[in-house]
Amino acid sequence: MYFALVIFILVICFLLSLIVLAQNPKGGGISSQFGSGGAANLMGVKRTGDLLEKLTWGFAIGLIVITLATHMLSSGSNGPVRSVNQQAAQRAVVPASAPAPASAPAPGAPAPSTVPVPQPQPAQ
Repeated sequence: MYFALVIFILVICFLLSLIVLAQNPKGGGISSQFGSGGAANLMGVKRTGDLLEKLTWGFAIGLIVITLATHMLSSGSNGPVRSVNQQAAQRAVVPASAPAPASAPAPGAPAPSTVPVPQPQPAQ
């Protein structure tokens, strides 16, 4: 199912790019080069532009919806793993963390020293 949706996304991307290239921006677009001049005369220039605009919006919205659906399918527990890093993270065992010290120093206080400080000897 996942791979079928990915293939469907690729088909929609290809069709969307063709429709965007076929549109007529501010004067001769690719549509006039590949013979859609006959379609423009048949349906009228305004109606052809409306159809291409509606198809563009439809394919763009469909692409977003299907992409989100693919993400929802792959985020499940039995969805395909997408990267080597994700596989390693799923196999990794998290070690038990050490317990936190009971008394933490106050903010702004100097850090405790790890070097032992010699104690003064009593006078003899």
